[in-house]
Amino acid sequence: MKTLTLPVSLLCVVALAGCVDGLTGTSRTGSAPDDVAQQQRPQARPAPKPPANARTAEAFDTVSLEDRKEAAKVPSGGESRLGTTVASLGDPAQSGLWMKTPLVKAARKGRVVFPGSGKSAQVDLIPLDAAPGSGSQLSLSAMQLIEAPLTDLPKVEVYGS
Repeated sequence: MKTLTLPVSLLCVVALAGCVDGLTGTSRTGSAPDDVAQQQRPQARPAPKPPANARTAEAFDTVSLEDRKEAAKVPSGGESRLGTTVASLGDPAQSGLWMKTPLVKAARKGRVVFPGSGKSAQVDLIPLDAAPGSGSQLSLSAMQLIEAPLTDLPKVEVYGS
């Protein structure tokens, strides 16, 4: 009787092929591979990463003037009020116009309003795994656009599209 010998690398490929469903891209355990999961989530507006030597708010804020003007526009309807939250400054190295908040369970478009200035910004709302009422994180660009103080914990109103 002949014994069939296969290279170890081929055996690994065959074994791993059984772990992922080729049609849906999901594993048999139900979780999606990272690249598939990332494609399905709305991403923050693309903005260049801040330079490595950034030290000031202006250097970290890489959102273009055109994108700021667009984000400052108030949509004409189609919004629902999600609530009020205390906003802290999010990671300044993460560029774009976004808010991480427990007010949403799935990523979606939205808008934040700072009553102190009356200004608003359209942002990407990103779920934050935290208890309701624990506060939210707002991007540097969004904080500056709504003229909220960077060193305070301002209350903002959040709307979903």
